[in-house]
Amino acid sequence: MTNRESITILMADDDPDDRLLVQDAFEEVHLNNKFAFVEDGIELMDYLHRRGTYSHLADTPLPGLILLDLNMPKKDGRTALKEIKEDPVLRTIPIVILTTSSAEEDILRTYDLGANSFIVKPVTFDKLVDIIRKVTNYWFEIVRLPPNY
Repeated sequence: MTNRESITILMADDDPDDRLLVQDAFEEVHLNNKFAFVEDGIELMDYLHRRGTYSHLADTPLPGLILLDLNMPKKDGRTALKEIKEDPVLRTIPIVILTTSSAEEDILRTYDLGANSFIVKPVTFDKLVDIIRKVTNYWFEIVRLPPNY
């Protein structure tokens, strides 16, 4: 069984402030996992396929959880989600949509594409910490993840 602290959490979000807030929230809940951040869907796919800048990760496990923003440049989160869930190697990685959108169309479409959860980004740091605490408790304490993550 994999040590939950060895699971890498990958966040795809183009907003540096949001990335920093989420990282601070993870530190606030004393999560010792490794974190990685990418800024758009193209970088996300390169990270997952260990291409280009991320080729040095070829011998490391894939992330065990992806936090995915929908509205990113170059390749948005919807397109990246579709590609991940169509890939037999990547499709078992849990994906939590973490976005500012609360549009019913986005909620329905992302679940249809295979998202595991949909969370609207909260407006306060305290609420973000509470959400991160609940998300990590669920994914790392309650749920049993597939092997190799």
